[in-house]
Amino acid sequence: MNSKRILVVATATILLFTTVVAAKQKKAAPAGSSVFAQDKGKFTIQLNGQTVGHEDFDISAAGAAWATHSTTDLKALDAPASRVTGTLMLQPDGAPISYQWISQAEKTNGAHIVFSNGVAKITLEMQGARPFEQDLTFGTPLIAVLDNNLYYQYAVLARVYDWNKRGTQTFPVLIPQDLTPGSITIESTGTASVAGKSYEGLRVTTSDLEVLLYLDSNHRLMRLEVPSAKVSVFRD
Repeated sequence: MNSKRILVVATATILLFTTVVAAKQKKAAPAGSSVFAQDKGKFTIQLNGQTVGHEDFDISAAGAAWATHSTTDLKALDAPASRVTGTLMLQPDGAPISYQWISQAEKTNGAHIVFSNGVAKITLEMQGARPFEQDLTFGTPLIAVLDNNLYYQYAVLARVYDWNKRGTQTFPVLIPQDLTPGSITIESTGTASVAGKSYEGLRVTTSDLEVLLYLDSNHRLMRLEVPSAKVSVFRD
């Protein structure tokens, strides 16, 4: 995950297919044992201290599954205004069921991914091009989805982290716009103080990026920092 892409909305995208989501929800495990809790809020996104966007997000139960939805509006310096929207359906244990993504900038594009038995079936459709399909195999159903400019997905990641076990934990990850499987490590950093407030810290590390998460006592994401990219995200 290249740090330069943290505030860049990819132009390649995809058509959305919603019928699979409903079918997958029926097969999900009971929500009573879920790692998730309902959450709704808004993040302010800053680059080098300047506000460049906002993200509205919602995490809620959807039948036996969980639905997470987010819309990010960006206007970074000389770049044109853009909007990216993502909907991630999840099993109660955090395993993804499906992911839909759409970008609205100079062109409107979209993507749809269905997860089953550790395989991500990706359908891409670029404007004016024939649909492209690709399968990626992970070998485990518990896959982290981290897309560019949709920071609520780190709130999902904080829920999937095993807080009882703590320590360093490794997860396979899919960054949809990269279309390649990878891995991330997550580790607890203990209590941290930022802007005069106390948080529970998590460090998320990829091959070329470090992201710092700051959570409240209920493990809700309150702040996010990407030091190398000078990006700060905080809950309003």
